[in-house]
Amino acid sequence: MSTKTSTILVVEDDAIVRTLIVDVLEELEYRVLEADGCEEALDFINDEDQHIDLLMTDVGLPVMDGRELAKQARMLRPGLPILFASGYAESIEVPDGMHVIGKPFSIDQLRDKVKNILP
Repeated sequence: MSTKTSTILVVEDDAIVRTLIVDVLEELEYRVLEADGCEEALDFINDEDQHIDLLMTDVGLPVMDGRELAKQARMLRPGLPILFASGYAESIEVPDGMHVIGKPFSIDQLRDKVKNILP
C-alpha cells in the first residue's frame, strides 16, 4: 500500500507533540487522523467506514492509557498495527503486531519506523 493511501490515527494528548507528529506524517504523504485522547480515538476506530492502517498512540494518556486503547482497538479491528510512543520505550513489552518508538524521536526515526510497519 502506498503512503498516499495509508491512514494513520495519531493519539497524543500534548497538542504541540501531536501537531509535530501529524505534520511529519503528512509531509511523508500519509493520510492522518488525529485525536487528543482515547475517547476521540475510539470514535474513529468504531466508525466502520473509517479506514485506518496504523494506530500510533502515546502510552501515557489521561483516563485510559495507550495500552488499554490498543487492546480495545484490537477487539474492534483485529490485526490493526499499533505503534506506541513512549519516553520509557525500553520498559514496554509489546505483543505481536505492536511496535514502540522512544520519545523523543527524530523525524528520520519516525519515518523509518512507520515505513517498517506499513509496507
